[in-house]
Amino acid sequence: MQQILGLPRHLSQHVGGFVITQGKISDLVPVENAAMADRTVIQWDKDDLEAMGLLKVDVLALGMLTALKKCLHYVHQYDPSMRTIADIPKEDADTYEMLCRGDSLGVFQVESRAQMSMLPRLKPRTFYDLVIQIAIVRPGPIQGDMVHPDLRRRDKLEPVEYPSKAIEGVLSSTLGIPIFQEQAIRLTMVAAGFSGGEADQLRRAMTS
Repeated sequence: MQQILGLPRHLSQHVGGFVITQGKISDLVPVENAAMADRTVIQWDKDDLEAMGLLKVDVLALGMLTALKKCLHYVHQYDPSMRTIADIPKEDADTYEMLCRGDSLGVFQVESRAQMSMLPRLKPRTFYDLVIQIAIVRPGPIQGDMVHPDLRRRDKLEPVEYPSKAIEGVLSSTLGIPIFQEQAIRLTMVAAGFSGGEADQLRRAMTS
């Protein structure tokens, strides 16, 4: 167990995430040593944690964060101005040209075959385009037939229409197509009058 910043809260690793509790986590859930030194794991899954009202924070892509840190260290040796991720130029045109060619082998989140084949079709030119690219190449949007309408609307081959101004406020950033879970929640609230809690329950039912 570790105490965070002197606060009376305890932390335990839980399969890619951390669980934070007010008191000792071992008073609430069975804890065991992990295979890695100085790490512990709990024996409950994420659904058990949610039912108990415990806070779980996912910590993902740790290996890629290490690779980025090493990369910045090497680049800094010949370009002193490049010290942190914040120093990387935003919306670099050459980078997007590379991605539009599908040349993304080894690039985190867009290196799978599905992502590489989608890049020349979606033609990302901004960071938000990449956000949509990563979100849309998933089983849900693909099975929901969201990919082809998005591509047609990007190429101006299909008009972008909204049933109401309220829905336009939710879907305007994705050309009228619900891609993100947050949009599904907001849609039920503005279109069906759901409360925030009811909308979240519907989201959970859909993901199940």
